[in-house]
Amino acid sequence: MLETQAREALKRGDLRAAVAAAKALAEGSPQQPEGFFLLGVAAAEAGQLANAVPLIEAAVERGPKAEHLAQLARLLILLRRDGEAANAAREAMALTPEDALTFDTIGCVLARLGDHEASMAPFAEAVAAAPDNLDYRYNLAAASGFTGRVEEARAQYERILAADPGDARAHYALAILSRQTALTNHVPRLEAALARADVPDKALRIRYALVKELEDIGNAAEAFRHLSAANDAQKQALGYDFQQDAAIFDAIEALFGGPPNSFEASGGKAGPAPIFVVGMPRTGTTLVDRILSSHRDVEAAGELQAMPLAVKQLAGTSSRRVIDPETIAASAGIDPAAIGDAYLKRADHHRPGVKARFTDKLPANFLYIGHIAHALPNARIVCLRRNPMDTIWSNYKNLFASQSAYYAYSYDLMDTARYYARFDRLMALWESIWPGRALQLSYEALVADQEGQTRRLLQHCDLDWDEKCLSFHENGTAVATPSAAQVRRPINADSVEKWRAHEAALEPARAWLEAQGVKL
Repeated sequence: MLETQAREALKRGDLRAAVAAAKALAEGSPQQPEGFFLLGVAAAEAGQLANAVPLIEAAVERGPKAEHLAQLARLLILLRRDGEAANAAREAMALTPEDALTFDTIGCVLARLGDHEASMAPFAEAVAAAPDNLDYRYNLAAASGFTGRVEEARAQYERILAADPGDARAHYALAILSRQTALTNHVPRLEAALARADVPDKALRIRYALVKELEDIGNAAEAFRHLSAANDAQKQALGYDFQQDAAIFDAIEALFGGPPNSFEASGGKAGPAPIFVVGMPRTGTTLVDRILSSHRDVEAAGELQAMPLAVKQLAGTSSRRVIDPETIAASAGIDPAAIGDAYLKRADHHRPGVKARFTDKLPANFLYIGHIAHALPNARIVCLRRNPMDTIWSNYKNLFASQSAYYAYSYDLMDTARYYARFDRLMALWESIWPGRALQLSYEALVADQEGQTRRLLQHCDLDWDEKCLSFHENGTAVATPSAAQVRRPINADSVEKWRAHEAALEPARAWLEAQGVKL
């Protein structure tokens, strides 16, 4: 049977045979969807996403099936067509899938859209249908952790490690799920797993898990040893040079800081007022996002790529990176209202839309404050500021998405210090151009005076007082960042001056910042 032949060829990676069988099936039964679907899958496997989508759409037109819609949603997400992907995924779920892969695919699409609560059901169905598939179980565990089902997440990660003691993703996820203690930790198990790690990516994640747990139990020297080894190897693997980021900062400063401002001015885009929560990562952005989204009029849309993608799309540059000097320079000729419109259209796909206001918590949007100010005049911007040394330490020790260009600086201590200095300089530029446009909110001040700083925050965002903002830890919405455990606890000062546990090791960064005139 041609369909079976095509599917078996896809499984073994024989795309030529798969295409031949699928093409024969489509030509022999042009009113049936399977041939078009399998041709689309083969095109996707060959990396031809733009060709794959219309083929799978042709299959859906011939009679929607859950499997076909789920795969269409997956491709649309990869192409950053989020709204269409959301519709396809939800339609696929409504058609009651019959196989584990389709359930898992739907869950992955919903998770990419930030709807972690909705992803729970398809992930659970995938595990029920294929309990031995550890990838499906990992996805369910991650969604459980994001949605506050901590014990369920823990149980799923332990099931994975029972089956595969070397699963580095599970080791790391379990380490950051909650605070470890001297009596309850996984350090011996992690050390054994590290000794068996056979590829660099596994070693990276297991070392980061060790760093987290060793720091939790007070073994600072050993934690730093593992961290330094992990970061040195990762920086070398990435081939990162700080000049890559310095060139981006230079381009932004040239665009917005020159006399006169070369960015075209217009009325921008009126309408709903998003609240951008920005700053260096690991400085309290998740905490502030939870405070704001606890307000009766505000919902959290997540860490959106909507602004970077809107600028990239309208700049029309051919480079593969979302942000680079070429794209920043090209953005000078864009009508800001077009950026605002493109941003809001993309953002709408990530919010339920039941509340008047929403937060966008992509920390790196501090690079786009100039675009935001021009394009969305009603938007509010909050930039978190944390003690520079705590900021540098927290960035250096955190495992971000390992291939993300946004955070490549974080695998070297001095690169992290250099990045902080440029961030600090850029924030000073924004303040000089638009005084008070971005509220620079101190993390330490917020911890010390929760109500006073929360009132200041809400006033800046043009929001009435809401007592629930003080009980942000009771907010039940999902958290998909390393801060998930912290923001489910009442506000506390546990993270203030954390860098001092590693003061000697961090001294080169501190001395360099001081020499640069950065206020410490």
